[in-house]
This record gives sequence, C-alpha cells and structure tokens, in this order.
Amino acid sequence: MDSIRRILVTEQDTTDPTDASVPADTEATAPAAPEAAPAGKAVVFPRHWSADVLASDGGVVHLRPITPADADALVRFHEGLSERTRYLRYFGPTPKLPPREVVRMTTVDYRDRVGLLAWLGDEVIAMGLYEGLAQSGKPHSAEVAFVVADAHQGRGLGPVLLEHLAGAAAENGFTKFEAEVLSENPNMVAVFRDAGYQISRAFDGSTVHVEFEIDPTDALTSVRNARERASEARSIANLLRPQSVAVIGASTDSKKVGHVLLANLIAAGFSGPVYPVNGPGQARSVRAIRAYERVIDIPDPVDLAVVAVPASGMAEVLDDCMAKGVKTLVVVSAGFGELGDDGLAAERALVAQVRAHGMRLVGPNALGVVNNAPEIALNATLAPRIPGPGRVGFFCQSGALGIAILDHAASRRLGLSTFVSAGNRADVSGNDVLQYWDTDEATDVVLLYLESFGNPRKFGRIARRVTRKKPVIAIKSGRGAMTRVGEQKERFGALDDRIAKMVLAQAGVLQVDTLAELFDVATVLAYQPLPSGPRTAIIGNSSVIASLAAHSARSSGLDVVSIVDLGPAVPPRELTDAVSTALADPGVDSVIVVFVPPVAVDTAEYSRSLMAAAEGADGAGTKPIVTTFLAVEGIPIGLSVPGPGGVPTRGSIPSYPEPERAAHALAMSWRYSQWRARPDAAPVELPGIAAEHARSYVRELMGEDNRELTATETATVLRWYGVDIVDFREASTLHEASAAARELGFPVAVKASGTEWIGRLDREGARLDLSDATAVITAFAELQALTGESSLQVQRMAPKGLGVCIQVAESRSFGPVVSFGLSGRLFETLDDRSYRAVPLTVDDARDLVAEPRSAELLSGGTGEPPADIDALVDLLMRVSALVEAIPEIRGVRLDPILSSADGTAVLAAGLTIGPVPTLADTGPRRLG
Repeated sequence: MDSIRRILVTEQDTTDPTDASVPADTEATAPAAPEAAPAGKAVVFPRHWSADVLASDGGVVHLRPITPADADALVRFHEGLSERTRYLRYFGPTPKLPPREVVRMTTVDYRDRVGLLAWLGDEVIAMGLYEGLAQSGKPHSAEVAFVVADAHQGRGLGPVLLEHLAGAAAENGFTKFEAEVLSENPNMVAVFRDAGYQISRAFDGSTVHVEFEIDPTDALTSVRNARERASEARSIANLLRPQSVAVIGASTDSKKVGHVLLANLIAAGFSGPVYPVNGPGQARSVRAIRAYERVIDIPDPVDLAVVAVPASGMAEVLDDCMAKGVKTLVVVSAGFGELGDDGLAAERALVAQVRAHGMRLVGPNALGVVNNAPEIALNATLAPRIPGPGRVGFFCQSGALGIAILDHAASRRLGLSTFVSAGNRADVSGNDVLQYWDTDEATDVVLLYLESFGNPRKFGRIARRVTRKKPVIAIKSGRGAMTRVGEQKERFGALDDRIAKMVLAQAGVLQVDTLAELFDVATVLAYQPLPSGPRTAIIGNSSVIASLAAHSARSSGLDVVSIVDLGPAVPPRELTDAVSTALADPGVDSVIVVFVPPVAVDTAEYSRSLMAAAEGADGAGTKPIVTTFLAVEGIPIGLSVPGPGGVPTRGSIPSYPEPERAAHALAMSWRYSQWRARPDAAPVELPGIAAEHARSYVRELMGEDNRELTATETATVLRWYGVDIVDFREASTLHEASAAARELGFPVAVKASGTEWIGRLDREGARLDLSDATAVITAFAELQALTGESSLQVQRMAPKGLGVCIQVAESRSFGPVVSFGLSGRLFETLDDRSYRAVPLTVDDARDLVAEPRSAELLSGGTGEPPADIDALVDLLMRVSALVEAIPEIRGVRLDPILSSADGTAVLAAGLTIGPVPTLADTGPRRLG
C-alpha cells in the first residue's frame, strides 16, 4: 500500500479489545481532503446509517456518520484519550490533532471514505473510518480503523463500529476490508476473527496484514445475533435486577399514582434501597422514608427510576436522571403517543433524549415491572395484586389490561418469574424482553399479550430461537394491529392477522384467542412435562363429561386410546389404580382425569389419591396429567407440589372448569412438543447460484423508485439463482413471431404478458399448442388485435401439469413474505394461500406447499399422479435465497408454474426492484 495506516489495539482490557485507529502519516503521504461541494450541493450522508445501538453492558450509544461540523467534538475526543492510547494511535505523544488531519477525518464523501462517530450525549466516545484502496489497484478493498475512548473500552464498541462500517462499505460496492496490526497487539486480530470474519494474515516481523471479506456469512450473522442477544438481555437485566430504585413523583396522598408505586415496592420487600422523590416544597418523608426534591439530590447511585409525573414535567426529570446516571426509566405517566400525532411527536422526542444519554425507557403509559426472584423482590407496578413466584415470564402493553392479567394469574395460582408492561412501547419492546428470557434460567414459559409489533421480523427470528427450548404463547388483540398508532397500516389489509398467525407459527409460537386460553395453556406447560405423543387416556367418574373431553381431544389433534368410566361413587383407591395404570402404559402419552362427584365427598382424600398416582407410577413425571377437578380453575391446593412459601412448583396438576378446556390445553402442549422435536434447520446449499452476478445486475438496473423488470431482465436475474423460465422470445411483428417459433421448436404458445391477461380462467390472453408457422401467425394477429399489445411472447410448450403460483410481497410488518397456492383468479379470490416470512427453511417450504386447502390436488389425493413436491420446495428455497440476498428485489411473482410428477416448469415471472425500505433486522445491530 502506498500510504499504510497501522491499526493498533489500545484497550487494556484484553477480554474485549475494541480500540484501534489510523495513525497519521506525513503530510506528503496523507491524502488530501476532498474538495468542498459546490454551493447548494453539500454531500448528505445516508440517513439510515444513523442508529441507536447497545453496548455490551446494555447502555445505549448513538452512531452517525461524521460531518465537518463535528471537528470540535473530534478534537475534544482526541484530547481526552490517554497518553498511552495516543501513543499507540500516532507512534508518538501527539497531544493535538493537526488541523489538516481534522479536516481529512471530518470531510468525507460517504462513498469511498466513510467515518462513523459514536456519541453519548454531546460527547464523542468512539470513531471508525474506512478508506477505499482504488488508487492502490484494489477497487473493491478498503482500509478500516476505529478508536474507542479509554473510559468506554471493554463495552464492545469496536465490533459494533466494524459491523456498521462493513454495512456502509457493502452498500458502496466494497467487498473486502484490510488492516495493518502491530504484531505486539494480537488482540486486534481477535476483534476481526471473533466478529465471524474469515481472515487471512501475513506477517512481516513488526506488523500483521489482515484481509477479510465483508459479505454477510452464516458465521458472521450468528456472531452478530449472539452479541445482540447478550447486550439486549443485559439492558433488560438492568431493568429487572436493579440494586436501587427511585420513585419520582412519590406522594403522601394514598390516592395518587406515586404513592401506590412506592407502597407496592415496599410491600414486596425490594432488596435494595428505595428513594422517594417528590419535588421542592413537599414532605420531607413519604411512608416514613426520607424524600428528596430531585434525583440528583440522592447521595447514592440510582439504577432504576419509576416516573409518575405529568408529561409536561418530564423534561426536568429527564435532565436530572441523565445527570444522575440512571440506567433505565419506567414511565407510568400518560399523555404521549396514545393521544395522537402531537403526543407521538413528544414521545419520540422523549425516546431520542433518553437514548442519547445511554438509558432505556419502559413506557410511557406503562403499568410497570415485576421480578419475583427472592433476592430482588421487585414490584414497581400499580397493580394491587400480583402472583407469587413461579417460572412464567409475561409481557403485555396495556396498563389497565395488565392489572387484570396479574389478578387473573394470581387467582389461578400461576406463579410468575418476571412481568413487564411496556405501555406505548416507545423503546423497550417484547423483542428485548424475549432476549432476556432466552437467557434467564428462572423462566421456563413465556407469555405475550401483543397489541402491536415493534420489529416483527426480528421478533420472528428471536422467537424461533427461544421456542427451541422454551414455549412462547401469544395472544394478539385487535384486527390489523400490526403497526403503532400514527403509522401507515399494513398493506395486506384484511390478510393482516392471517399472515401474522402463519408467520408466528413459522417461529414456533403457540397462538391463542382469549386470555382464558392463554392461561389454560400456560398452566399445563409451566407445571407438567411435554407429551411425547398424541395418545391420550381419559379417566373419569362421569361418562358424559368424559365423552365431552374425548370429543374435544380428538378435534384438537389428540388420539384418544382409552376412556375409563369409574362411576360416580368411585373410591379413592380405584382412582389411584386407574391413573397409575394409564401412566405405566407404554401406549399412553398423556392422561386427562375428570372428577366431579355428584354429592359432597372428602375431596382432600381424592386429591391425595391423584397426587399419589402422579408421583408413584411408572412413567410418573414424564407424562402430563390435566384434570377437571371439582371444576376448579388453576392449581388446586390439594394438587400442588408446594415450593418455598407454599407456591406451586413443577409437578403440580392443573385443573380446568370444563373438560373441553383441559383437552385443548393438553393438545396445545402436544403441538409445542412436535415443534420442539423438529430438527434444527441446517443451512441448505443450493447449487447453480451466482449471487454476486445477480446482485450487481440488479443494482445496475436500480432507479430512484420501484420499477417492474422486463421479462428478459427478470429471466436473467432468476437464471443466476437456478430458476429457468421455459424458453421464450419476444416478438413485435408476424415475421419475428414466425422466426421465434421456428427457433424454439414446435409446438409453441403465443401469449400476452399484461397483468390483466394472466391467470384468466378463459385463457383469452394465450393461444396454446400451435404446431406450425401458419397457426403462430394467425394467433399472433388475433392476440395483437384483442389485447392491444404490440409485443407478445412466443414460448415453447411445457409438459402438462397443475398450475401453481409463488409470490413474494413486501410486508411492512414482516419484511418479504412468500405466498404459495394454486394459480388462477379463482384461487386468488378465495385466498387459498399459505404465507411464510423470508428466509425459509426446508420445513417452512414444505409447510407452504402442504397448507392450502387445495394442496390435496398436488399430493395425488384426487387420483392423479402426485406432483414433484421436492422440486417445488427447491424452487421456493431459491426464491427465498434471492430475496434474502438482494433486498432491492421488492416483489416476485412466478405464475403460472406447471407442477407435475416430472418436476416444475415456470411459464411466466415478474420481478419488482426498488430502494430498500428499511434495514430492520437485515443489517448491523440497531435498536428498533
């Protein structure tokens, strides 16, 4: 390289080396600053490069591209570096940056030279830079460097900067990063290697030259997601495991919100100090605890602030919390986004200020948070009653509904580990809490009451991982509630909820329709083992109620293998024997017990009998039991296995008021067991793909707006992904049509390509099986006159088959969504389609093919030979890979595809390309 810039690790914490930068060269070798843009032609950086990100400790940092206006902040940042850092940075003391170097760093073109700054408040805490090496004969390579302030080293900012620099570089056509690392600093090499890059190294005695491709790989994505999970889980741990809490707005008036919050914190026995903050001129104590006028008056650190002041007073509270170093705010105050556009603007301003100073926000308009762990004992909510300790985590949004939810859970004796009510969900969302529960050993079951999705595509990715080891049960309220108040509605309209359900099922999420059903399913999953199969035995003392249970079990997907009627006057011993026999039977996977005696009996004796069978039989503890025990709802005391404080623990037997509910809850447990038994989706290698050719070609065709590719352009892109359209030619004259037919070989079809002629039942837009030139000329003339299209397609006839359709459309909620169904306006009108979000696994693709009601036509159920399902799956996987790799492809339509026992033949296809609408969950880590 002509002007090498050595990248040096300057962190002393070698467990997370993140500090490297570009030493200044002499003026003779340093590149000149780019020329100033003409007046009115200032270079503007891409707005989507700005992002709020989480450091490894859960704190928020703001990233954005550097501008000339940042010169003073950059100088202050440099002066704040330690002498050791500056020495490693410049190979000398260099206490001040030369003015020329300041100009060079801050004046970039956002293409060949890009700089990113990390901000905390008004101060720069890290900087990253890449510079293209085209002058060195490496047009697709760039040198990369970054430096982190001493006080913020060890927070994982180096890898974050590297991710975002790589994302910007890839957008600008770079494919490789290079760096020079002093051989005495091997930890810098570890930064690149541990980020998931496949690096190559060359050693010359004093430096190590490092090169690596920056295109996303499975390894790189895996590392990114792991770091994202760790940082987001840590930020929620700061919320749910605080060492101290301040209640801002605490009041001596027992009817006010601030008083209730403080009283609940004290009543729960929070393990750390609690500080009432009630403003100037107020009482010196609240509930016999010394009160402070402002948060900054508190002498000790404050981790969590619970805020109950009017929205108009939030600015002063926020300033104080920033100055105090509070990590998380829970704002129960209303008056923000729920009021409309003005409130939403104030809410967004609040979030921006909170994040700019490194904090997270729950709310506003939140009910609060709970952590029942004995060593925490946190109840920072307005709820008058919360459940006892357990192993269920619960997330919801609505505060009023949250109170009812907590009361309902307590009445059922369903124990909770943690609870978060996010209110308007302006910052902390269900995704963040899912990341925490994924790593929380105290949580076995996750419950979600969703009113809207923050970043649904990210939710699906996280949920797919969580459900591999913990059940996630969701109830989604409202219709079309995919977006927040004030945001554009989902383009799928009435299909909104149907698509949401299919995509959530794709991630293994169990979905229910009512709050009662949510708790029904949660109770069996929280206290009983998963069934290993569908075979169910029903034991009861009422033939009528047992029959109801059997009917519901069968309709829910269970296989009822036996019904044992013990009679209404069954002795306790016979109940024990019957349940023990069923549990010991290798042909039984689960048991439903119905016990509703017609007259008053000693129920305690029957409880003991049932528990004795559950604990003592062969197979005890491995097969689930659910009951309709005296029509009690929840965990009856007599059927509970008591833990510390008498709360139910694993092995307790749930009871349901109706046998139908018991059977349905058990069936949902079996459904989850089937999901978890699926093998993890292994990466699929699809042969015949030239991704880079396709990506470059699409980007050459890009304009400022969305546009439909021509048939020839579409065929070119698809061919690079191994998808061949049946050979065709476009013709504008009779002579061209005749020549095309001869070139392709008879028989051929002549057809119109306009959307109004595709998929018509009368097939008026096509003439098929044309066996000679005369027939082709006649058909061509007829179709030109009928359709008004000057250019028609002449296509080789394909083997007969059943017409199917594959589409990809951009969903505002889930990103690209693939749909599959039979081709034709009839099936489209009936909406006989299945939907899944990109990327697909092989299992997803098979589900897509099998799910439509008309799928029986493909499986041979009508007497016709079955279609080649593997060929359809392969085609779906290729379409998914195409859209995932090239986000500029905004829409895909393969219609019709003729599917038969001999494979598939794509007759027509269309692609829509355009600017990528969002980088949500497709680029470097960022907060949604």
